[in-house]
Formats: sequence, structure tokens, C-alpha cells
Amino acid sequence: MATRIRTPTDIGALVRTTRKEQNLRQDELAGVSGVGHRFIVDLEAGKPTAQIGKVLQVLQTLGCSIDILAPGERRQR
Repeated sequence: MATRIRTPTDIGALVRTTRKEQNLRQDELAGVSGVGHRFIVDLEAGKPTAQIGKVLQVLQTLGCSIDILAPGERRQR
């Protein structure tokens, strides 16, 4: 199901929820994603200055994909 992301806090909530659904601890997710534990803590807290490359690594590790729609495009159903 698609989730609309508008803020860093939304990304953090998605990461936290998905991580917990997969029964991963923060340190485990950090290890398999190739980022530090502190990064996961900050990401889940909605830190607005998180490095986009690392955010994408974590999302990919969790199996999430990102679709960015240009202005005027509609999501296909």
C-alpha cells in the first residue's frame, strides 16, 4: 500500500513501522543497511538533515521503493 510522505517525520515513522514488522532491532537494521546505529535512531526520530543516500540504503534494505511524481502526474491505480 502506498504511503504519502511529506516530512522527515513521515519517513521516520515508515522506517520504524517497517523495521518492527520485520522484527529487526535498530542496531540490526543499521548493520544490514551499512549505516550506523545513531543514523537509524535519528532517521526514525525524523531528523531533517539525514543524508539522502543513507536514507535510500535503509529504505531499500527494508524492501521499500520510492516513486516520485512530477507536478501534474497522477499515480496509476
